[in-house]
Amino acid sequence: MSAAVHRYLLIAITGLPLGAFLVLAVLAWWGRRWAERTISTVVTLAFGLATVSALVLAGVMACGGERVLTVSAGTWSSPGEYRFDLLLVGDRLSISFAVLTALLACIIGVFSQRYLHREPGYLRFYLLLTLFGAGVEVVALAGDLDLLFVGWELAGLTSALLISFFHERRKPVEHALRAFLTYRACDVGLLAAVVWLHHTTGTSTAGGTAGFAAPAATGNAVLIGVLLLWASMGKAAQVPLGGWLPRAMEGPTPSSAIFYGAISVSLGPYLLLRTESIWAGAPAVRIAIGVVGALTVVHVALVGRVQTDIKSALAYASMTQVGLILVEIGLGLRYLALAHLVAHAGLRSVQILRSPSLIHDYHHLERAMNRPLPRTGAHLERLVPGPAQGWLYRYALERGYFDAWLRDHVIGGFVRLVRRADSLDDRWAQRLSAGRAPARTGLADRREAVTAGHGGSPGTRRKGQES
Repeated sequence: MSAAVHRYLLIAITGLPLGAFLVLAVLAWWGRRWAERTISTVVTLAFGLATVSALVLAGVMACGGERVLTVSAGTWSSPGEYRFDLLLVGDRLSISFAVLTALLACIIGVFSQRYLHREPGYLRFYLLLTLFGAGVEVVALAGDLDLLFVGWELAGLTSALLISFFHERRKPVEHALRAFLTYRACDVGLLAAVVWLHHTTGTSTAGGTAGFAAPAATGNAVLIGVLLLWASMGKAAQVPLGGWLPRAMEGPTPSSAIFYGAISVSLGPYLLLRTESIWAGAPAVRIAIGVVGALTVVHVALVGRVQTDIKSALAYASMTQVGLILVEIGLGLRYLALAHLVAHAGLRSVQILRSPSLIHDYHHLERAMNRPLPRTGAHLERLVPGPAQGWLYRYALERGYFDAWLRDHVIGGFVRLVRRADSLDDRWAQRLSAGRAPARTGLADRREAVTAGHGGSPGTRRKGQES
């Protein structure tokens, strides 16, 4: 198959969801009202064709023996000596993730047609779904970290907007702001890593083997790897930043299934897999990735046991699996981590989609067994000593005290700093005002003297005459 067909297939994977978004956005801007079925058909058709394009491309590459396919879609900008190309890369990692994203988005589009029937934000949901899908496909296929950053930001923005989908209630908006602030704090790591990679290697473009150039100095590789780990921790909801994920379930169930149960939390591990060539020679980064994943697994295994609603329990279960994927990445098990990521995303999406009917399923099972379902987790109670069980139970209820620590020390410290700066600004303004006060007083006195010399104001003279 010709290189032109490869190019069109790669561009179609990202271009079809983006095209569906633009069509719906333009028609909505003009005030055109479409039927719900038409809106969902446009979106599902776009993601369905993107899935077919990715599968055809994967088949062609497998039959032709091609491991890496690199296509340029033009030049973004060329400031000075730098050149930012719209470079798309297809390999085993990127094509697998692109197929997963397009397929799950297509399924969610079909499911949401009935789930969100007659919902006031029906069109808004599908607009955000297409923009999210386009952003994730850009992350998956980007052959340049600058382009990857664009897709990364689109995915984060749409995720936060869908958490606050039911914006008439206060809690969804608060939880969306928390998720968005977590994203922004961690996205600084990705931006700094891209800038430092440009500074040390002169480029952030993947080479012929879809690997990014690694800095010559080990210290630079460690720094960039740690920054990338920090960026991935925000999206992957790892300790101590994972408090936003259970709260993200305030959004509609379809968005919870694809974003916070499957695709969005998988962007963190995918970023580390995509950039492995940069930090592969730095053992300290591998150790840090494994430690973060292991700590998250232990923390979430305790906290998830005390959750009383199914969506929160599934959110913590997603955090556990993503933590295990990070451990696999830290151990260098690249393909195992990819297979684990794909399998977890598919399974968790189905579980969250079925979560509203879980109680109904439990009733069916209890009637079939003629007794209540047995309680799970008794083996842990036998392993943990009695005195420690109470402490662990409180630890789980308090979610590891991470929320309180972030609120009191990190966010609280920032708020106190802002208030201190505001107080200093007020004091400085008062000193400046005190220094100008005599001049203003003298001017006022002169005005009063002039008024008195002319016999006072007209109103004053009239009152004197009347008296």
